[in-house]
Amino acid sequence: MATVTLKGTEIHTLGNLPATGQKAPDFELTKNDLSTVKRDDYQGSRVVLNIFPSVDTGTCAQSVRQFNQEAAELENTMVLCVSKDLPFAQARFCGAEGLENVEMLSDFRDGNFGKAYNVSFSDGPLAPLHSRAVVVLDEEGQVLYTEQVPEIVDEPNYKAALEALMTS
Repeated sequence: MATVTLKGTEIHTLGNLPATGQKAPDFELTKNDLSTVKRDDYQGSRVVLNIFPSVDTGTCAQSVRQFNQEAAELENTMVLCVSKDLPFAQARFCGAEGLENVEMLSDFRDGNFGKAYNVSFSDGPLAPLHSRAVVVLDEEGQVLYTEQVPEIVDEPNYKAALEALMTS
């Protein structure tokens, strides 16, 4: 399990993020129209998985806005924002913010994404939501970069995630 903090208090995830250089675990997530997408649907594109507890918190919302802005400048790159929020809440947020360069995906049905990527909290007040993490994949679904944000209220290292894309 990975240990992170929530305003200084230790909480834990199910485990460590997928290892760099390995094939990313499969996933099935729900789009805003309630259809299902899988990891292989993004084969041929580079993927940034922006993972967070809920779009209804300031830091999570800012990470979506920041990756939306950065993604506009990246070729052949999809930014997938993953949480357990209901697809309706995700759609409302993107519509209100005018965000068009990210895809909001929900793990609300069975939480299998959180389990496969070890980002589900196993204890603490946010269990079983997802921790704040970033996983970057190449066109073949290989893990290029991961970051488990150590303090849940902090933003991820956007620059490091984007640099991983540029050096691949």
